[in-house]
Amino acid sequence: MRTVLMSSALRPFCLTIALLASHTLLLSQTTQPTVKTYDGGTRQTLESIFIPPLAHAPFSLTLETEWSRPMSGGGTYTLVNKRQIMRDGTGRIYQERWLLVPKNGKMQSVMDFIQISNPADHTLYNCQIDIKKCFVVAYTGSVTSTYQPAIHPSGALSDNTGYHQHEDLGHNNLAGIETVGYREITTLNPGVFGNDQPMVTTREFWYSPQLGINILSKLDSPQSGKQTFTAKDLSTSEPEARFFALPEGFTIEDQRKPEP
Repeated sequence: MRTVLMSSALRPFCLTIALLASHTLLLSQTTQPTVKTYDGGTRQTLESIFIPPLAHAPFSLTLETEWSRPMSGGGTYTLVNKRQIMRDGTGRIYQERWLLVPKNGKMQSVMDFIQISNPADHTLYNCQIDIKKCFVVAYTGSVTSTYQPAIHPSGALSDNTGYHQHEDLGHNNLAGIETVGYREITTLNPGVFGNDQPMVTTREFWYSPQLGINILSKLDSPQSGKQTFTAKDLSTSEPEARFFALPEGFTIEDQRKPEP
């Protein structure tokens, strides 16, 4: 056996390393993070108005959204936002996504995403503002498809689950655009959806055949509360081409799955 002797010059250095190692171990044992957990709660996503890739029908507008939900003890709480939407003559669509904030509150809304869809090459770019990155996915919209609002005739639902009522509301000029109004009321019988009373959902919308979108849309349902979408500052002029270019300085990540 060979014995290795440590010089006196190395002993303080090795002692310092040992002390640092023991101190690090002690810190790792005493500063572990505490994670607090909670049960319950929900996650909800607000679905806005549908914009089809209609050709030869350009427009730009500001969409105002108001979302009210009931509180258990009575009353409601309401979230709002405003965002720009545009479509050019080729059917490309530009949409901003802004965070919902409390109505009449002090919190300011911020834009978190820009979405640009192109039916010509079937691409949809979801550009996340805070990380300056655009995620490209497949876009299935087509200028050759026909898009119509969902309208169902009045009558009983299948299997005696409830009843659907359709109403024509006539014509109206909203934001300088001719629209046709509809109201759809669906009533589910008790027990159909876990409900102990009749569950009533009302959908009212004013549709523009010229633009293929709803200028005013309202939804009142037990699950999601009351949602109102109102088009403001509507113009049918061709929007500037710069809106349909990807934001400057953003990187691109292609998330489309390759074909087998």
